[in-house]
Amino acid sequence: MKVKMKVYRFNPESDKQPHYDIFEVDAQPNDRLLDCLNKIRWEKDSSLTYRMSCGHGICGSDAMNINGMPALACQKLVQDYDCTKEIVIEPLKYFPAIKDLTVDMKLFFERIKSIQPNSAPLQPQNLPQKERLQTAEERGRINEAVKCILCGCCVTACPVILEQEPQFIGPAAVLREEKYIYDSRTSTEDTVERMRVMEKSYGIWGCKSYYMCTIVCPKGIKVTEQILKTKKKIIQELHPKNE
Repeated sequence: MKVKMKVYRFNPESDKQPHYDIFEVDAQPNDRLLDCLNKIRWEKDSSLTYRMSCGHGICGSDAMNINGMPALACQKLVQDYDCTKEIVIEPLKYFPAIKDLTVDMKLFFERIKSIQPNSAPLQPQNLPQKERLQTAEERGRINEAVKCILCGCCVTACPVILEQEPQFIGPAAVLREEKYIYDSRTSTEDTVERMRVMEKSYGIWGCKSYYMCTIVCPKGIKVTEQILKTKKKIIQELHPKNE
């Protein structure tokens, strides 16, 4: 079958403004959109630029906007879309475009680093002398958080970041911190400090529960529910009188 792809193009070395190129490729219904992009690059235009690595929804590097929704090109199949119309491929919103479908993720990772506590790292003599074991139940508390592959889809779908408060740290950063807050191997002091860091300006309370992060998450993480759970823990443990 023939598939038409309308692809966002921008080369800062030669283009004053972005534009779109339309490519037609031969594809099977179960081909991935990443396969189609590879065909374009290998057979039609070798200058097309995008990120990819594992190609199996693990690394998160090929996140992009597909028909207006952030997703991993390696997870979306041709049959998922109406091929009587053009499939529009664009870079993730919010992040600056470097070239074509490749965006600068520096701000994304800076925000994740910004919520780390200021505690001094443990010195070798203070490290545990044996493995810190977890029960299945304890591990289960962080199951959702550890699924995150830092693809950025949740951030670029968040109405708070896109329309209301661009400085909100974003769902991925909150989820990242939650992994440590609920980890049974984290000390009580560290957990408390991490919860206090989450309350900084543009922190966890910036989330307004639009659920878009949950809708677009390629790993199926119930992101909004996890954020609400962490908000409740912060209120119960840091502000018990306000419950």
